Parts: sequence; C-alpha cells; structure tokens
Amino acid sequence: MPTVIALTGGIAAGKSTVARVFARQGARIVDADKVAREVVEPGRPALAEIREAFGDEVIRPDGSLDRKALAERVFGDPEALARLNAITHPRIRDRVAERIAAAPDESIVVYDVPLLVEADLPQPFDAVVTVSAPAEERVSRLVSERGYTAVEAAQRVAAQASDADREAIADYVVDASGDLAGTERHALQVWHQIAAAFL
Repeated sequence: MPTVIALTGGIAAGKSTVARVFARQGARIVDADKVAREVVEPGRPALAEIREAFGDEVIRPDGSLDRKALAERVFGDPEALARLNAITHPRIRDRVAERIAAAPDESIVVYDVPLLVEADLPQPFDAVVTVSAPAEERVSRLVSERGYTAVEAAQRVAAQASDADREAIADYVVDASGDLAGTERHALQVWHQIAAAFL
C-alpha cells in the first residue's frame, strides 16, 4: 500500500506551491479540485443530476457545467450546498480511492484536498499536512493574484475553516506566510520529515 498524505489549506494559502515541491520530490499528487471537475464533465451522471437539482441555468450552451452560476446558487445556502455535495462527494471519493489504489506500493500519494476540515471527510490518512498563512495575507493574494474585490476575498476566506481548525488535525504545518522562496524552503523541510517517517 502507498503512504497517503492529506494536504490541506485555505484558499490562497499556498497549497499549490507546496504540492509542486512535494511532486518534485517524487510524490504522486491526487488533486481533489481536478477530480471534482472530472466527475461533472458532460456525459457524466453527476452533471445530469446537477441539472435536475438546480436547473438549466447552471449549464452552459455547450452542455458543460457553468461553475460560476452554480457557485452563486450554493454560496451562502447550506441546503443547496448539501444537495450539491450529496451528488458530487461520493463520486469524488470513489475516483480518489481508485487513483490511490493505482499508485505503487512504497510510494507517497499526496491527496490535495482544500476542504478537508469543512467536508468532515473520514480520514484514512497516514498523515495530514496543513499549509497556513494569515487570513489578511490570503485576502491580499486573492485581490492581487485572482482579481477578487477585497469584500469578495474576505467573504471567501471567512467562509472556510480557520487555520486553527486545520492545524488541530495536522501532523505537519507548512508556514506559507512569507514569500514564495520561504514557502518552498519550509515545504521541503516538511517533506524531508515525511520521507524520514514513511520511506
């Protein structure tokens, strides 16, 4: 069996940077966001169920999911979000399990899963890595790098679990509060600790 490490962190915390560092060291990355996009591709049963639950307005003219329209429908509506999660989460879990099972023994699989705390997933992980950066730093990154307004960015950060909640379930914490080089340096240190423990 491969070693399975969960990698989590809030929006704009620096998780993708850490995943790249781990991948360069030989980790196999399974990205929850990519899997989530795959399960709602045209022709997939989940897309038909989403259309049935939320209507044609969340489907683009080409038949693909209008992710922005769907996000607007479920953001701030716990009931709608629960309905969406009931459609997508089991399929995401199954596909992730397939990817992990396909990895060679003695390898390290890093499951990049932003909403680990929020989704309250069962945690069959050998270890959990949390990437942390202060909320105000993440808001600033969302504004400068992704084009959010300050209000939108603050709402996105506030809607997620706190760093304290994520750190409470973490075996390792990567400090991503500084610049890119600092984040990469700290990620590499954490990787060496993981490799020493599991390889």
